[in-house]
Amino acid sequence: MIIMKFLGGLLVLISTSLIGFFYGNQYSNRLNNLVYMEQCIKMLETEIVYGAVPLPEAMLNVYKKGNKKVSFLFKEIRDHIIENKVEEVYYSFYDLRHILKNDLNFKQQDIEIILSLGRVLGTSNREDQGKNFQLILNQIIILEKEAKLERDKNEKMFKSLGVLVGLAIVIILI
Repeated sequence: MIIMKFLGGLLVLISTSLIGFFYGNQYSNRLNNLVYMEQCIKMLETEIVYGAVPLPEAMLNVYKKGNKKVSFLFKEIRDHIIENKVEEVYYSFYDLRHILKNDLNFKQQDIEIILSLGRVLGTSNREDQGKNFQLILNQIIILEKEAKLERDKNEKMFKSLGVLVGLAIVIILI
């Protein structure tokens, strides 16, 4: 009987700790993915503004050179543009918003900035594109700072909370 109580308590403690770590890691993942997205957008800016590479080819180059945790989005967008012969790039970005939210842990404001990139991409000359890229990169840098503050505040709290809730449940059950 004591072994069953011990195993049950251990399972409760492990499961609540894992839940706490899962929620805590979402804050780190968001920050990391914002940094990777910033890098990918900088690569895309270089390809388009300075290299004058056509958009589908530029997207493929970003996919190849960027961190695969985020750069796969650019291949998806490229494929969507080519397969559906989309006139506006925004619709290709818009179709991937669920991936941004669910897989990359982006918040709605992060998604809106990335969608704004889709709105302005390919709609003006290279000089204006460069200005648009700089604006979006500045917004992403601000989001990175906010994400870092959020991570510092919440990550440790969720991890500790998971362990403490598990301990509390075990104590109550004993």
